[in-house]
Amino acid sequence: MATKRDYYEVLEVSKTATAEEIKKAYRKKAIQFHPDKNPGDATAEEKFKEAAEAYEVLSDQNKRARYDQFGHAGMGGAASGGGFGGGMSMEDIFSQFGDIFGGHFGGFGGFGGFGGFGRPGRRTNRGSDLRVKVKLDLKEILNGVEKKIKVKKYVACSHCNGNGSENGNSVSSCSTCNGSGVVTRVQNTILGQMQTTTTCPSCNGEGKTISKKCAHCNGDGIVLDEEVISIKIPAGVEEGMQLSMSGKGNAARRGGVNGDLLILVEEEEDPNLIRDHNDVIYNLFVSFPTAALGGTVEVPTIEGVAKVKIDPGTQPGKVLRLRNKGLPTINGYGTGDELINVNVYIPENLSDAEKKKIAEMDKSPNFAPSKSARKSVFNKFRKMFD
Repeated sequence: MATKRDYYEVLEVSKTATAEEIKKAYRKKAIQFHPDKNPGDATAEEKFKEAAEAYEVLSDQNKRARYDQFGHAGMGGAASGGGFGGGMSMEDIFSQFGDIFGGHFGGFGGFGGFGGFGRPGRRTNRGSDLRVKVKLDLKEILNGVEKKIKVKKYVACSHCNGNGSENGNSVSSCSTCNGSGVVTRVQNTILGQMQTTTTCPSCNGEGKTISKKCAHCNGDGIVLDEEVISIKIPAGVEEGMQLSMSGKGNAARRGGVNGDLLILVEEEEDPNLIRDHNDVIYNLFVSFPTAALGGTVEVPTIEGVAKVKIDPGTQPGKVLRLRNKGLPTINGYGTGDELINVNVYIPENLSDAEKKKIAEMDKSPNFAPSKSARKSVFNKFRKMFD
């Protein structure tokens, strides 16, 4: 599978480009690679679809923000065949983005000087998006996971194949607009003849009419049902991140474009570890004798346990590091660490014998804080306020 190109690279704009600059860049690419201008050229058609996919993301403020932060993984990491290649036809692209060319192009058709560009702008319905929440533990975030969820959604009616007519056969081309979805009127004005194109009032721009509605969906072409959807979550996702699956939302009325499934990531609280971006933190408590004499202790990790060495004379607040025991970045640029914050537990209840032993030890000069220990504590506090 070919690696997706950067969307900014596809449209040849900078990452700081304005919405208007992105729109102009897409218009230029769409005209350059339009299939009517490049008949039979499969490469041009793919570039046309690629530009449409890039514009679909970069023209949407929320999608662009997700893409800037997480790259392609944030847009289609959960999708199996997401994006325009996952189900949008050329007609769908014309329907969704033809408006950026204005009425002069008639909904992406009618490129005046080019033969065959007179395709009218028939309206295509689009289904609404669905939003679901998915809870993940740290191990699932570490490795990525595939989850199956059951959602209630509108799907195409099986009795009419989604076109809203009885048995799927009672549909015909609109006689008012001849299936184009638009009507054109020529008016004489003081400035001369003016031509206007508007949505067909008979078919509401769909280009077809139904003589007998499907009894199961009442002519809508969709019914409420349940569907089990498999979601692939990439490794390294974070709380609040939103993934999308193209075409997995509600079906559109009478055979339009399906909406998207938006997946909001929620993290389950781990009983031992605290996440800090790609690092995880574990608060380790050791006894006073272990801190003084040293030893080996076990600490939990995301995937199990690890043994760490405690040096003799370890002070409270010392941080140990387990390299690459954290979480990966969403774009695969590295893996975080596990940070072990050492705390020395001071007994709260002592017997008389224990108190006596500690009192004896306190008389030793070794129990007085050294200059290096005092300096270390001072430097830590100073960094906190820098």
